[in-house]
Amino acid sequence: MHRDEMKVEPVVLEGAQVRLEPLSLGHLAGLCEVGLDEALWRWIPVPVRTAAEMTAYLEKALKEQASGVSLPFALVEKASRTIGSTRYMNIEKEHHRVEIGATWVARAWQRTAVNTEAKYLLLRHAFETLGCIRVELKTDSLNTQSRAAILRIGAREEGIFRNHMITASGRIRHTVYFSIVDSEWSEVKARLERRLNNR
Repeated sequence: MHRDEMKVEPVVLEGAQVRLEPLSLGHLAGLCEVGLDEALWRWIPVPVRTAAEMTAYLEKALKEQASGVSLPFALVEKASRTIGSTRYMNIEKEHHRVEIGATWVARAWQRTAVNTEAKYLLLRHAFETLGCIRVELKTDSLNTQSRAAILRIGAREEGIFRNHMITASGRIRHTVYFSIVDSEWSEVKARLERRLNNR
């Protein structure tokens, strides 16, 4: 069946606790307040430790958005402030595929429902609005916490890309790939909604 290319455009995704809004340089100060924490960037190939590095991080995300390969969001806890960032990346409009990645949440909001709800909003938009047939997630093979969290969402582990990246420290990173495909979305959606309703 012929499928038109996806139309991936900036959008606000609103949940009960978190709002995902299009990332802009206006979020810089808020992201610096919560995001210049070395522990947050342990598993990220290029860490962000200074306001200048956060500026470069945002500018790169916005450049990727302009070229059509990413759609970055600021994570805003509705009761308080900007608490992190995430994005659709490696967007393949022709093949109806996106990756959810470059996600970080300030430590005070980790192990809360915020990240689960953000993933739910992104997945729902990807499958139900954009018409994705596949959503990818990936993480450092050493990041056991992230690997377990991705599996809890309901994604399937597909394998490890060995010697996938050279990190800023010079360490060679192996990357674990996960995916959710459109035929699995209804089951994953129900699982996430149960988790969010039981918080």
